[in-house]
Amino acid sequence: MLSTAIKFKDVFPRFAAKDPHYDDCPCHEDWEKVEKVCSVLEVFWDATHIISGSDYPTSNLFLNAVSLVKVLLDEKSLDNDGFIRDTVERMKIKFDKYWGETNLLMSIAAVLDPRCKMKALEFCFPKLYSSEKVEREISFVRKSLHELYSKYTLMYNDEGESRGQMQGGNSQGQSTSNVGISRGWSQYAAFLESVQSVQPKKSKLDMYLEESCYLFKKDNKIEKEFDVLKWWRVNSVKYKILSFMARDILAIPITTVASEATFSAGSRVIDKYHASLTSETVQVLMCGGDWLRKRFGVKKKTKNDKKAIHVTLPSVNDASEI
Repeated sequence: MLSTAIKFKDVFPRFAAKDPHYDDCPCHEDWEKVEKVCSVLEVFWDATHIISGSDYPTSNLFLNAVSLVKVLLDEKSLDNDGFIRDTVERMKIKFDKYWGETNLLMSIAAVLDPRCKMKALEFCFPKLYSSEKVEREISFVRKSLHELYSKYTLMYNDEGESRGQMQGGNSQGQSTSNVGISRGWSQYAAFLESVQSVQPKKSKLDMYLEESCYLFKKDNKIEKEFDVLKWWRVNSVKYKILSFMARDILAIPITTVASEATFSAGSRVIDKYHASLTSETVQVLMCGGDWLRKRFGVKKKTKNDKKAIHVTLPSVNDASEI
């Protein structure tokens, strides 16, 4: 609203000259304050629209958005203008209190973005925390990431062993020759283990973190539209267990409220006529609707789209011709 009003700031004095009852015309100092406030709110506007998207993962984008807000608050808290400095100072106190501890979801999700990995923490954490806390917070995230990966490894390895036991149970009817061949390969494998020095095996998580960050460039420009879930689907053969982990983490939305509805005074999605539905049924209906819209490329209509729809009735002459 403020950015739109700035475009018409020359109109307000003209309206005040014509309307004698218009007594609250903004002065030049007021417009200067509006422009300074807009420079602050613009970063929040961008962050709100990024993290409230519904057609793409948002948890991996949150760390960068939060760090940009932190940098803005730190800069504006030292501004020469007392009005901006006092306003931002109160915002900065609340921000530092809320983000005093590491948010594991936004940190791990950023690491699971192949464009970021641990480099994102090394880039953003110095902006969020003091110098003595940066290394400690990065170590905490790394430790939590390895613990989570260990749980996923144990879970999916147990499933693989159970399937292997079922397949082994069906092999009792194999011929004697096949059993002999299998025993021969087992003896050969034991021989290799005895003569070859076994190198310490790195986990897929360590291999993923050691690789360079993925930056897709097109015409010497970094591609902004990047489907992180598609990247993990393509690389699921290379990082099987890690891809399952990334799928579950990245599927968690940072916010369930769309940017248009954040400050909307309209009615809720679930009205009184649907209040009898269970929470599970509502979740299935909304999730199914999102899947179908994504599959067939259908987007929800905004208020402007609804206003643009007009029903034109045919005239009498048109009706007679029909």
